[in-house]
Amino acid sequence: MTTTPPETNTPESASTAEEPRNRLDRFFEITKRGSTFGAEVRGGIVTFVAMAYIVILNPIILSGSEDVAGNTLAFPQVAATTALTAAVMTILFGVVARLPFAFAAGLGINSFLAVSVVGEVTWPEAMGLVVINGLIIVLLAATGLRRMIFNAVPLQLKLAITVGIGLFIAFIGLVNAGFVTSTGLSSPPIGLAVNGSIATIPTVVFVLTLLITGILLARKTKGAILIGLLVGTVIAVIAEAIWKLGPAVGADGSANPGGWSLSVPTLPDQVVSLPDLSLVGQIGFGSFERIGALAAIMLVFTLVFTNFFDAMGTFTGLSKEAGLADAKGDFPRLKSALIVEGVGAVVGGATSSSSSTVFIESGAGIGEGARTGFANVVTGLLFVVAMFLTPLTQIVPTEVAAAALVIVGALMMAQIRNIDLSEFSVLLPVFLTIVTMPLTYSIANGIGAGFISWVIVRAFAGKARQISPLLWIVAAGFLIFFARGPIEALLGL
Repeated sequence: MTTTPPETNTPESASTAEEPRNRLDRFFEITKRGSTFGAEVRGGIVTFVAMAYIVILNPIILSGSEDVAGNTLAFPQVAATTALTAAVMTILFGVVARLPFAFAAGLGINSFLAVSVVGEVTWPEAMGLVVINGLIIVLLAATGLRRMIFNAVPLQLKLAITVGIGLFIAFIGLVNAGFVTSTGLSSPPIGLAVNGSIATIPTVVFVLTLLITGILLARKTKGAILIGLLVGTVIAVIAEAIWKLGPAVGADGSANPGGWSLSVPTLPDQVVSLPDLSLVGQIGFGSFERIGALAAIMLVFTLVFTNFFDAMGTFTGLSKEAGLADAKGDFPRLKSALIVEGVGAVVGGATSSSSSTVFIESGAGIGEGARTGFANVVTGLLFVVAMFLTPLTQIVPTEVAAAALVIVGALMMAQIRNIDLSEFSVLLPVFLTIVTMPLTYSIANGIGAGFISWVIVRAFAGKARQISPLLWIVAAGFLIFFARGPIEALLGL
């Protein structure tokens, strides 16, 4: 058995390997991070393909709810501003933070707005609350408090967040593909596909795409995820041409269990369409008068907690997966990243597309090799194109994109090997962090469960002095967050 001595890597060869090729390379540190322009472009494309569904899904969520005044947001307008905001924030983050983390409308917050907020205020007022939420997050980041909270989190919990996000991503993919569905029963609440069987062609296409991508990765094929997505899309287009499956929900609201969940993979009749950006700037701040200061503050509190910790968890998971995190879980330009993420909420509210935040689907591009903000520039430019080519973004069905999410989830799951679980006071918080995210469909809930259990169990295990005072404060905040329903009822909100 022989080993390669360290002296083999001479200083000359090391410096040559790290020498940037041009100013663009130097600015984004592409060569320094062991990447290439080709890998960044592929990663940027894969990230866009994996998250392009947001241009369709976000308007479905936001345009489907009437506000307190009976007004709704128009689907085409929300689609246009969703793509615009994703483009602006993804490129901005790539240039400022120089990390391969793409941005788009956060699914947790847009659902919260559509379900809980606009029943009490108007849409402009709801977006005004999102802007306030963003300004608070920017302030926390600029003053360093957000980074202090980030640094107060133990490494074991940071790794657990990574694993939990991996399971969350995979669960999202399985649900989006119809591989896992709700049974409508109290037990079991979810099941395999339709009545325990994979009975629909879209789900079969998902399985085929997953297996093809998995085989390519196992064979260490370059561009494996992108190739898998392209092949899966071709299969989906052919399947739709043969069987004419159509959408899962018809235009009249009728159910079609064998159809495609969101977008039907057909070649569009119209390729180019001009974006309607009339929603930009349609915000108001009259919610404090309409529902009272306390009620408005509770809504902002919920938005801040969800935005703050969803993003923190996603940053942790993605940076670890990209190999950019250090031993403490920190990553390059952390403060800039946290500030820009807050700006995303402000921009998202100002465009009426909901808070724009870092997207866990960026892991698909990272899995393809993206390591720098140049991949973000590629993704952002594709969102600019998507503003004008909205029909083309609908070709890739959710079932195909879901396969990439499951693959990425599996890759992130591997980080669990780095967690020392020999102490039960570590095991339980780690376990709760990991399982709560997918089971409650919320990164913030998983982080909260982990933080609270960490400080309580560790403290009573005689390790209170090892817990950061800031973590105690954050855990207390999560207790309020989880009990906000009874608190609002007690205050008569």
